[in-house]
Amino acid sequence: MTLASVLFPFRTKTSQHLGPAQYMMSAANDTTFNYAVFFLSGIPGQEHVYLWISIPICFVYVISIVGNSVILFIIKTDASLHEPMYIFLSMLAITDLGLSIATVPTILGIFLFNFREISLDACLAQVFFIHSLSFTESAVLLSMAFDRFIAICDPLRYTSILTPPRIAKMGLVLMLRGVLVAFPLPFLLKRYRYCRSKILSHSYCLHQEVMKLACSDITVSSVYGLFIILGTVGLDSLLILLSYVLILKTVLRITSHAECLQALSTCVSHVCAVLLFYIPVIGLSVLHRFGKSFSPLLQILLGYIYLLVPPLMNPIVYSIKNKHLRARIIRMFVR
Repeated sequence: MTLASVLFPFRTKTSQHLGPAQYMMSAANDTTFNYAVFFLSGIPGQEHVYLWISIPICFVYVISIVGNSVILFIIKTDASLHEPMYIFLSMLAITDLGLSIATVPTILGIFLFNFREISLDACLAQVFFIHSLSFTESAVLLSMAFDRFIAICDPLRYTSILTPPRIAKMGLVLMLRGVLVAFPLPFLLKRYRYCRSKILSHSYCLHQEVMKLACSDITVSSVYGLFIILGTVGLDSLLILLSYVLILKTVLRITSHAECLQALSTCVSHVCAVLLFYIPVIGLSVLHRFGKSFSPLLQILLGYIYLLVPPLMNPIVYSIKNKHLRARIIRMFVR
């Protein structure tokens, strides 16, 4: 039994020996209605450097896992960090860990072992985890914006509004929202008949990608997908923007220039996390639905940025910009 067969048991053995051109021919020539598997894609035309591409992806994966785990460990063990801002940061780290674990193994399976086949059930499970965790991360970023809004606009009531029981309830609601809105997606996709090309354009399964391969009427799935994107990511981004408009109005009333900069500096890390998450996810959704004229390579690269960059950069940005967290990390490693 090889390492590849242990890490990726849902792949079939024949996928190890087929190149992308052979996959295309196999999908085109297959006249039977046996579409229990899909074929994932890496970066077309770069098959000869897949091993070299896997090196930075492995590096990003390890740093993401270690970085977010360190953040969680420090916040859990240091009682002085049991504050609303750090509790929300720990929620963000958990969702980033989940996204990395749910997606990077299939990406590495392509670049390291040339494993491209994924069963329908495994693909639908990945669809659920990717989208539920993405919706949860969007909600966590909104909660962090609310935390900054209360801390700057109403600091005297900060501790009375964001109490530990209330934060726990908020965390539960955030998780349930992500699970509930993504829960119907696999069942909608499971109902369809797939009689078109089985080749996905990403190294992982997304709802909009799998939906396009169906030869059934996908109106319900398409409308529901658009509805939940607008009702979660779209609404969250608008509320975050509104919170920062109110924060800026409050900060600009401060007469002291030093205090104004100090108040804004507490928001820098969160703004970076928001931009790292929303720009790729909104761009990818727009390209999937309306970007037929754009290069497919742009869609592929944006897909990698969407899932690889936020889990990597969030712990780095917060460790650099937050002096309390940075001091705890330095103390842990120096000790």
